[in-house]
Amino acid sequence: MSAKDKMIFLLILCLTGNHLIIPLEMDLFIFIFCSHNKTDYFQMLWYQRSPGETAMKLIGYLYVSDPTVEEQYKDNFNIIGDLSGSSKKNGSLKIQVVGPEQGAVYYCAASKAQEREKTRWDESKG
Repeated sequence: MSAKDKMIFLLILCLTGNHLIIPLEMDLFIFIFCSHNKTDYFQMLWYQRSPGETAMKLIGYLYVSDPTVEEQYKDNFNIIGDLSGSSKKNGSLKIQVVGPEQGAVYYCAASKAQEREKTRWDESKG
């Protein structure tokens, strides 16, 4: 299976205060919804690409129904959803707008989660 088969980008949304039809207000909550029909893809990843940058930064991911948000995003971002079962997968990114740093392009990606083998380090943790 190629890398192309393992990850599919599903959604692109641009949030910039200068280009939205309605002006962004501070402490506004924005939800970006993402869904797909890949019933065997149990991981949804969220990325941010800031204006003028080419690199995407990982905000966090949802594995089945367990969200993980990167430390720098924990105050203003939440990931919500449930990717369990064999039906359509749905997730969302909740953004609290507190300043211009949230003005960016946001990406959602679906991935087949890789099971990792237990290592000696894992076993020593109990």
